[in-house]
Amino acid sequence: MLIVKKFGGTSVGNKERIFRVAQRCIADYQKGHEVVVVLSAMGKTTDELIAKAREINPHASKREMDMLLTTGEQTSVALMAMAMGALGVPAISLNAFQVQMNTTSRYGNAHLKNIDTDRIRRELEQHKIVIVTGFQGVDKYDDYTTLGRGGSDTTAVALAAVLHADACEIFTDVDGVYTADPRIVKNARKLKEITYDEMLDLATAGAGVLHNRSVEMAKKYGVKLVVRSSLNESEGTVVKEEVDVEKMLVSGVALDKKAARISVMGLKDEPGIAFRLFQILAKNNINVDIILQSIGRDNTKDISFTVDEEEADEVVALLEENKTRITATEIKCKKEVAKVSIVGAGMMSNPGVAAKMFEALYSSGININMISTSEIRITVLVDIKDGERAMNAIHDAFGLAE
Repeated sequence: MLIVKKFGGTSVGNKERIFRVAQRCIADYQKGHEVVVVLSAMGKTTDELIAKAREINPHASKREMDMLLTTGEQTSVALMAMAMGALGVPAISLNAFQVQMNTTSRYGNAHLKNIDTDRIRRELEQHKIVIVTGFQGVDKYDDYTTLGRGGSDTTAVALAAVLHADACEIFTDVDGVYTADPRIVKNARKLKEITYDEMLDLATAGAGVLHNRSVEMAKKYGVKLVVRSSLNESEGTVVKEEVDVEKMLVSGVALDKKAARISVMGLKDEPGIAFRLFQILAKNNINVDIILQSIGRDNTKDISFTVDEEEADEVVALLEENKTRITATEIKCKKEVAKVSIVGAGMMSNPGVAAKMFEALYSSGININMISTSEIRITVLVDIKDGERAMNAIHDAFGLAE
């Protein structure tokens, strides 16, 4: 049996936790299983490296940032191999270059293209535990790239897919997937299982348990995921195609505090304007979420949309450069906003879900700025000061508590 295990930064945050993870992996190895381990950088290492970079050059290139940030994972895997060696078990650490995890050249948010499994298989044949750096890859120029925040999940799922692993376990500092972030909603309930589609929408909406691209990849290649705690032996949550129990109306509530609202004002009300606007963003790899178009005055219209807060300044600069081309009179950016979403496959066959969500917000005196819907998700944009209160109100309204 081949098992891929991924551990996040808090799971390997210090010496004691590194040895705890090592022992957990060795337990499976000693049962005769082949074990591949994917690690994130220790604790707050990535944040600390970003802070150091900003001290040196606040406008450092994304290529150099990736060169710097990949050192965090390389530290983790080397220390883990040393810990396993100290415990008498053969292990080897490999970075993205040694494995040849080939990616696109979009520094800071690269996508995996293919993985060469030869080196990993050779090491497994020599009865070693193989420890691979998460979050990183190598592009066609032989430069290191990173896969975006949470990218170690994607590394683990990709390895599980190409190695045809029997299991892919994602270990975090929580016991599994909850109906809401248990650090914000105290009575949140752990889910025994959840569908890929629901998990994908929750991850996209801001639930930090899994990287959304990892869920997308797991669904595409049929990799069954288990989200478990690295701090205890609880069973966790299984993410798979279909769940056995009758679908709940709403599976979870997610909060994303890292959103920004961009408003493009005074656009000409004529065909092709929206295309020009979003083509500019697409060419620069900017992801857009909620979109709202409203009619202005004198044959004009306004278009508002949300982007990741980290990309907001870049978006404003791009649109200012192309102001004439898109016929805009003004571009505004508001960063103090949050997205609150409900997700559930049961919503498709139950009318009145949106009304119930809006009633919960109204009863709590929370104003809605924008709304977006899909078959299994409803997202609203609220002021950031209302985000956590909105999450709790909606969670209570749908009876998701334990």
